[in-house]
Amino acid sequence: MANCSHASSIFKIKGSYNLTTISYSPKIHIDTGSKLMIKQILNNDDKQKIARMILEALPEWFGIPEATEEYIMESAEQLFFAAFIDGKAAGFLCLKETGRDTVELAVMGILKDFHHQGIGRALFTAAKETALKKGYSFMQVKTVKLGCYKIYDDTNRFYLSLGFKEFEVLPTLWDKHNPCQIYVMALK
Repeated sequence: MANCSHASSIFKIKGSYNLTTISYSPKIHIDTGSKLMIKQILNNDDKQKIARMILEALPEWFGIPEATEEYIMESAEQLFFAAFIDGKAAGFLCLKETGRDTVELAVMGILKDFHHQGIGRALFTAAKETALKKGYSFMQVKTVKLGCYKIYDDTNRFYLSLGFKEFEVLPTLWDKHNPCQIYVMALK
């Protein structure tokens, strides 16, 4: 095991994965021997490569090419967490500062083969802990309002299960067929 001065945290995950680590340096990764590892990615090119690979595999959620490309390009400047299973990217999550005290879960994607295995929750746990360490008080996330599409209903239920609360619906932020539900969470 490498001797390092960078902070790392261990997260217990329910389900088939026992331990994951999040490493705050791109050069130091602590492998616990488990299948799932969550890493904070610092290299902008790596962020965009991972985001592109995951988002392009999820056209049901990310089917508008211009919007997908915007997520990919913006990911380079955001706090970026990736989930690896047996060394291969299986999902990611980006946080974007929206105010002095608030961070937004800007984009998240998990490859379909890995849905419902605790990966999204593990990514969120790592991101939330990092947001707290950076001094943020609130987190928000936007998605299509519950009741519009089944796949987004699942997304809404996931965010609610994490502890997010309904804040506001903006019926025309995206368009009238995709009303924007904003969820918020106090971090402290």
